Amino acid sequence: MNMVRRELKANARALVIWSVCMFLCVISGMAKFTAYTSATTTGPSINDLLKSMPTSIKALFGFASFDLATMSGYLALLFIYVELVAAIHAALLGTGIIAKEERDKTAEYLMVKPVSRAAILTSKLVAALINVVVINVVTLVSFLVVVPLYSKGSDASGEILMMTLSMFIVQLIFLSLGTVLAAGMKRSRAAGSVATGILFAAYFIARITDMSDKLRFLNVVSPFKYFDLPRIVAGGGLNPGIVVLSLALVVAFGVLTYVFYQKRDLNI
Repeated sequence: MNMVRRELKANARALVIWSVCMFLCVISGMAKFTAYTSATTTGPSINDLLKSMPTSIKALFGFASFDLATMSGYLALLFIYVELVAAIHAALLGTGIIAKEERDKTAEYLMVKPVSRAAILTSKLVAALINVVVINVVTLVSFLVVVPLYSKGSDASGEILMMTLSMFIVQLIFLSLGTVLAAGMKRSRAAGSVATGILFAAYFIARITDMSDKLRFLNVVSPFKYFDLPRIVAGGGLNPGIVVLSLALVVAFGVLTYVFYQKRDLNI
């Protein structure tokens, strides 16, 4: 427990900064919703304007499948970018919480304590999980507080809950990816760059697969496409099979993290 508190204290400042960023993402994104809805009364609707845009452009920005004049459709679009920010935080947290002992030259001090490597790693992972949960809860509360200010009485809490739950699973995937990279790479400090590179590649794949049905097979390598936002907006919830497969991937990454961490030579 002492090691968990130590890790939480070490990441407290970053957690506050990221939490504020998530709140600002939500509130600034929702502030733009007024502009979309006002266009329907002062001129052509936003959907009419979007229809005139090339499909490739709409796919790259993520609004190819949503009715942005509705709260649910706009929430789905905003959520794409909020989820991206949360995933970046999770990936960097996963790599950083493993690599920081070598980066800060404190690995020797930690390893001479009468605790096993497995116990040290478990404490780090528990602290990282708490950080991810806090970010997810902050995002959820931000949506639940801010959205009613713009929804004009319509209840979107169900969609918000499902979206943030799917985001939590995506966060876990990138958190565990970050830890396995940091534990397995010889230069753990480079793991952050690799993890973010993989993340942005996955996000780019998620966008280009909307351009053509022939590219949909690539969705299997992009966690950003594991959960179907149009299905959530329509009230279909999360696909149980995808949830199980995603959690299995998290467990697999977690097991590999323990294996690699036990065997790695620490650069002290």
